[in-house]
Amino acid sequence: MDFQLTEEHIQAQKMVRDFAAREVIPVIGEWDRKQQHNPAFLPRMAELGILGISIPVRYGGQGYDYITLGLVCEELERADTHLRVIMSVHHGLNSQALLQWGTEDQKQRFLVPQARGDKYAAFCLTEPGAGSDVAGMLSTARRVGDTYILNGEKMWISLATRAHHFLVVAKTDPDAGHRGMSAFIVTSDMPGVTSGDIHGKLGVRAGSTGWVKLEDVAVPAANRLGEEGEGFKIAMSCLDNGRYTVGAGATGLIRACLEESVKYAHERSTFGRPIGEHQLVKQKLAYMRLWYDTARLMLLRVGWLKNAGVRNTRETGQFKWYATDQSVQAALEAVQIHGAYGFSDEYPVERYLRNSKGAVIYEGTSEIHQIMQADYELGYRDDKPLRCEMPAYDPLTWQHEAEAIAGA
Repeated sequence: MDFQLTEEHIQAQKMVRDFAAREVIPVIGEWDRKQQHNPAFLPRMAELGILGISIPVRYGGQGYDYITLGLVCEELERADTHLRVIMSVHHGLNSQALLQWGTEDQKQRFLVPQARGDKYAAFCLTEPGAGSDVAGMLSTARRVGDTYILNGEKMWISLATRAHHFLVVAKTDPDAGHRGMSAFIVTSDMPGVTSGDIHGKLGVRAGSTGWVKLEDVAVPAANRLGEEGEGFKIAMSCLDNGRYTVGAGATGLIRACLEESVKYAHERSTFGRPIGEHQLVKQKLAYMRLWYDTARLMLLRVGWLKNAGVRNTRETGQFKWYATDQSVQAALEAVQIHGAYGFSDEYPVERYLRNSKGAVIYEGTSEIHQIMQADYELGYRDDKPLRCEMPAYDPLTWQHEAEAIAGA
């Protein structure tokens, strides 16, 4: 494995880092305090091609590989977690599912406008009474001719009030448990679809989080993703994609905590010398560096596996678990280094701490991931290939259209 980033990796990373430095970091504190989503960020991310960064050019994307996706998510969360959340739901949980499971017609109707950023997408799995227990969902989809009638309510949905397309998992056979679930693309303009925002969150306050309600929504059978009964498999493959972006974002949050702490350690003096000269402050910085470097290596490993088209559920889950847990620890240490100032919003580390907590809960709690990793060791779980796996990255087929356009 080559750890050297390519020129494409570096260019994409720099583009997002510059965007964040110029347009996000100077104003994000204000939007976080107001607990409002800046309406300029999504269109700007679309304009820069970020929303389709790792979707083939023929489907409206930029054609970059999965390592690039991880690096982009790291840079976005370095600025603020809600930007990475956008990538997790729009790109990881929805667009990549269409790339993996969608028919050509579905890709043209839904994936192309999403990759271009003309339409925004969300993922609807969690319900008020069903989170880690996915089979406990109550949403149903009843087939009537060439239409499914969907009913149910989804909760904690990022971009709920801004998305045009929802990937919804519901039960087509309520008595069959997880084998009775199916997945559908629902559009926000379908009669019976309503949504709203959730306020009062601990963190990710500048992000859009809400609920989606489905009341007798008629969805064409042509909008079903995969076969009937494959909804659970599809949802779990979506989480493989989303967890990679979550882990990559947490890597960026660790880095943010480290960079802000190093800066403050040079600026702040106690007992006649900079606090960076105190041994216990050095210890905290050393641990943060260790956590960041380890998470970064895991990012590169999982991205490499994804590029190769290798099933990576185990490795991705381990990455998400480790990086998010350590991002919480890094944020705690950053606040401690800042002392009383870390307890106020004068410095960004208190926002880092609040934002870090969500990622150890969503897309599989840390406890769920511990059980999963133990089950792999015990032989209770395996990585059998799905009927449909994510396509391996191939620049010849993902990017050649872009080269033809450039040469025209």
